[in-house]
Amino acid sequence: MSVAIEMDGKRLQVDPGMNVLEAALQNGIYIPHLCHHPDLPDIGSCRLCIVEVDGQEDVQPACKLTVQEGMKITTDSPRIAAQRKLAMELLLAAHPEDCSTCPKYGRCELQTLIQYMGVSATRMHTRIKGFAQNNQNPLIIHDMNRCVLCGRCVRACGDLRGVGVLQYNKKDMETYVGTLHDKLLKDSGCRFCGACAEVCPTGTIRDIIEYSPVEKKDALIPCQATCPAHTDVPRYVRFVKEGKFAEALAVVHEKLPFPECLGRVCAHPCESECRRGQVNEAVSIRNIKRYAAEHGSNDLWKKNSKHLPATGKKVCLVGGGPAGMTAAYYLAKQGHDVTLKEAYPTLGGQMAYGIPSYRLPREIVAKEAGYLNDAGVHVETGCRVTDFVGLKQDYDAVLLALGTHKGVRLPMQGNDLPGVLVNSDFLRSAAMDQPTGMGKRVIVLGGGNVAFDCARTARRLGAQEIHLACLEARDKMLADEEEITQAQEEGIRIHPAHTFEAIVGTDHAEGVRFCRVKSFTFDENRRAIIEKEENSEYVIEADTVIFATGQRTDITPEAGLELGRGNSIAVQPGSGRTSVAGIYACGDAVYGTRTVIQAIAAGRDAASEIDKALGGDGDISEVLAPVEVPDACIGKVEGFGDLPRAEEQFRCAEARSDNFAPISAGLCDSAACGEAARCLQCDLRFRITGHRIWSDYTDEKEGAAQ
Repeated sequence: MSVAIEMDGKRLQVDPGMNVLEAALQNGIYIPHLCHHPDLPDIGSCRLCIVEVDGQEDVQPACKLTVQEGMKITTDSPRIAAQRKLAMELLLAAHPEDCSTCPKYGRCELQTLIQYMGVSATRMHTRIKGFAQNNQNPLIIHDMNRCVLCGRCVRACGDLRGVGVLQYNKKDMETYVGTLHDKLLKDSGCRFCGACAEVCPTGTIRDIIEYSPVEKKDALIPCQATCPAHTDVPRYVRFVKEGKFAEALAVVHEKLPFPECLGRVCAHPCESECRRGQVNEAVSIRNIKRYAAEHGSNDLWKKNSKHLPATGKKVCLVGGGPAGMTAAYYLAKQGHDVTLKEAYPTLGGQMAYGIPSYRLPREIVAKEAGYLNDAGVHVETGCRVTDFVGLKQDYDAVLLALGTHKGVRLPMQGNDLPGVLVNSDFLRSAAMDQPTGMGKRVIVLGGGNVAFDCARTARRLGAQEIHLACLEARDKMLADEEEITQAQEEGIRIHPAHTFEAIVGTDHAEGVRFCRVKSFTFDENRRAIIEKEENSEYVIEADTVIFATGQRTDITPEAGLELGRGNSIAVQPGSGRTSVAGIYACGDAVYGTRTVIQAIAAGRDAASEIDKALGGDGDISEVLAPVEVPDACIGKVEGFGDLPRAEEQFRCAEARSDNFAPISAGLCDSAACGEAARCLQCDLRFRITGHRIWSDYTDEKEGAAQ
């Protein structure tokens, strides 16, 4: 039942228990305020929201005044204006005068209030607080010289989040907001949720990083922003923390059709940008995803999975790697009749024939490839296609997701000698249990993850001596640090900062002549500039040399498509359309060899574009998990800032280096939920009500009047 009140002569029906300030704002009547925030308990300290109430002699702070039946309220009068002006002048007397030097200039609530009220501090004796700006905490800056003691941050930390780290302190007769004994936030139990910075109206407490309103979400939830598929990382990590593994897996499936594969081999760019990493160590996001995939039931996401009615449109996809599989999966769910043609005996592309099985077991690839059958995709394996243009006769659209299965031999002496292999052929032969042509002493040329895959595969195939050399210095090597460390544990000798001068030998490879590199940079045209050490040339003997210096798409101009740099398929930016109408391309075939997660993202984009071209809306999004409102009260956790990252469990080098059994067990049961609990829950910040300025309410009021 509503309460009837009168405000500025206007009769209003408002909810019982509401305060007068919120009643006014919700009805388009603006009352100046600063300490008030709709998500926080009110304290009435700023004295800007004062109003007059019939029958009461003194003005009252509207935020502390509960509506009552028949109440008559005046929000503006000469007395109110004078007292508000005085309150604002007192606030400004202890606030820096030059707004243009403030990082929050143009986005400051106090600044908009000054403009609205037309007030300055010229009548007051101004003072300088003299606090040093505190930049010692991760993620957050404290600049107490700008503080107007509105108390929002203290209430957000205590009442909203339940952490209670921030409090009022005193120093030299100045009151300020700080921690107990002025400890660093990390030592005080801060959860680094950012609520204090979000509600601060002046920039006193603010983020270290600066961003525009458009950039804010990407800047403050970087795990989701840097994921090529924009998976809702905070949401599934929270579900894992709560032990809801089926729900977590469903969230992952909203963007990624192959979470168990990615849980093992994702390049996890999310972790490199994780804000927790600035506190101590990034959250182990990939391993949390893997745990959810291994322990969550598929029933929930499958039950909620959409499948639109048949459209009558036929689509052919060529290439059964992660990009092609992803596109086929989503196009089938959009109701199209999809056929996927794959040249090799099984689906998976580089997941099956490039990434060694000790990293990604083949049964997992096969299991998740089975989701295509569930979606209704017609799969034809062992079907190599060369006439891409001819497919248009039978299909409404064709997508080429050929991958980069052709290795590159550098143009150097001896590159065609017997015993010289290329990465893709070598790894594919090993994956298919076919002879590789490898001897006992191996040199791998290259420093990326594929080079290490070759070296570590050679170890498991019985090579007795393995060297890996690359141009990059040790700290600039392209491979993951984990790969480098594990390879060294397995006895692989690494030679960074080396040029490849020649492969030596007459009738067969006998080794490689190297030269040590003094410096290696690129010019403005991305051409390599190499400075060699004088008199540093030497030979490492070997009977096998493996080029791991790049891969290309196995396609020729005779295919009838325009090709780009590095034998890639040229496409229109943003659409994936090739030079032939009705034929699209995506994945490594377009941009060169990258990662599985990037291929999946490319497949999603291609599916959306093709769906639109075939008359659909291109919306392949799904909601597969319950949409829950997370608890805003996260509570205090002693030692939260120092909680260590859970370590992935690897088999020791002696047990793993002579076989292709999986080398990693992921996170143990006791560690997975604890690791998820290390998350800062950056997304909670976007559930805090955003501030609105006086012009927002003025516009509403004028619109209502019209």
